[in-house]
Amino acid sequence: MVGSTAPPGKVLARGGPISAMEFNLLGWPEDGPRLRLDYRRFAYAGKFVTAAAGKTVLRDPDAPLPPLDDDRPAPTGGPDSLPPLAEDVVAAVAFNEDRTDPTTLWLRYVTVRRDRRGDGLGPDLLRRTCEAAADRGYETVRIAANNPFAYEACHKAGFGFTGRETGVAELVLERPADAPAAVSREAYQSGLDRYRARDLGDPERTFLAAREGVSPPEIDGVHSDD
Repeated sequence: MVGSTAPPGKVLARGGPISAMEFNLLGWPEDGPRLRLDYRRFAYAGKFVTAAAGKTVLRDPDAPLPPLDDDRPAPTGGPDSLPPLAEDVVAAVAFNEDRTDPTTLWLRYVTVRRDRRGDGLGPDLLRRTCEAAADRGYETVRIAANNPFAYEACHKAGFGFTGRETGVAELVLERPADAPAAVSREAYQSGLDRYRARDLGDPERTFLAAREGVSPPEIDGVHSDD
């Protein structure tokens, strides 16, 4: 599930170029990797503590943590088996193998630290995770997006809309593990049309209007606004 509510933005990150970020494969599902994220800074933080999914991350160890505008208490306690908070992580992906197709990997959750949203970290981490999946022998990588901003970010990572939806109305996208998908303007727009038919907020409506009739975004390290 990709569910960021922030619109996609430029790829040059505040902490430095994305190329300088450290990509880490924490482990595959059978390795049982755990990742402890601050729920005040990351959406879906609780999904990354479980050992049932594989995980990849982007780290920016040289960038200081900004102050929090959040009155909720800091995470504390928990089993001794939990790792300490990963304060240098700026983006994370959790994934597992398809239940019926061992050649397909599902990217289940993608999260970017709130102060780094709009920096292009999500698409970059998705691309790198696909490369790791290809090296592992997977042929196809799938992901589901529940809003148009996430849909756009997935296209920047080389995914294309399959025409299918999950049981909770998320749009299913996929790509070959070793290369970006070939995506036509018609296929790209057909997914945006699914969102246009839904009851959305003003930011989503504005974004969808701006993308009316255009081609999919480029799959490279630089985002230019249309």
